[in-house]
Amino acid sequence: MIDLRPALCSLAALALTACGRGPDVQLYVALDQEHSQAMVQRFEAKSGMRVKARYDTEASKTVGLVSALIEEAPRPRCDVFWNNELAQTVRLAQKGVLQAYASPAAAGIPARYRDPKALWHGFAARARVFIVNTKRIPDPKDYPRRLRDLIDPKWKGQCAIARPLTGTTLTHFTALRLAMGEQKLDEFIAAMRSNEVAFLQSNGATMKETASGKLAFALTDTDDFHVALRKGNPVAAVFPDQEDGGLGTMLIPNSVAMVKGAPHPEAARKLIDFILSKEVEGLLAAARSAQIPLRADVTGPSEAQILRIGAFRQMAWEPQATAGALSAAATHFAKVFGG
Repeated sequence: MIDLRPALCSLAALALTACGRGPDVQLYVALDQEHSQAMVQRFEAKSGMRVKARYDTEASKTVGLVSALIEEAPRPRCDVFWNNELAQTVRLAQKGVLQAYASPAAAGIPARYRDPKALWHGFAARARVFIVNTKRIPDPKDYPRRLRDLIDPKWKGQCAIARPLTGTTLTHFTALRLAMGEQKLDEFIAAMRSNEVAFLQSNGATMKETASGKLAFALTDTDDFHVALRKGNPVAAVFPDQEDGGLGTMLIPNSVAMVKGAPHPEAARKLIDFILSKEVEGLLAAARSAQIPLRADVTGPSEAQILRIGAFRQMAWEPQATAGALSAAATHFAKVFGG
């Protein structure tokens, strides 16, 4: 009779070791978990690596993770930061929290969305659009077309924005502060308040209030619009300020970066290569988030209302300058909006 006990003991030991081993790479993610988790799981399946992903809540996302990365800088815990916008990532680079990695997977991404020192790379963008309730506004001729429509008296009490304290809204309003000047933006905010614009907690909240018909329209991101549309809500998207000489629509890419002193540098590079791949840009475009690829040779979202790069006028903004102004803008907006 063959004694199987030694073999069984060895297998048990291996199982315990496998169960007990830590993650191969630590990832902080600001993109909504419902959109990013599938990409993390796909990387794990393809690479055989274990990823410990830390997701943040929508109300504090990006800012909470950025604060954690700054606090942890003397003894980093995170390897890779996947941000749902760009300016906070640039701010981390300016603070010396990131380290360079020139990923070969970034080939084809426009130079304006890549750090010249390879400290960060942009990919898979979202546009800042109006989500319109088509029951409240049935005729497309009546749709809001400019940001200034938020202060049009005919829409008094019928529209909303997210408070610009975190995420894409903070980046957007910081860029507007630079483009318009501090005084003019403050006047615009005061005019929105006079027009009873609702200042809500998040872009998701502005989307839900519009999709439900409580509001006629709101400023949000294309991924939130697409989620509402897929659920069968009566909504349309408007890319604002497209007239000749207009400000243009803000386009904000995701960004990914390697943390300086990353505990698992080799695994971090492999994860970054995967996140920056055309495969992931294509998957994010095809998914519920309907992200807009930065590369022309990657298939964009199937929804025709979410325009491809080159099909709309983009707002001109400079990531480095916006990042440099972010902290002061955030402090100012916290006083103006509360929070």
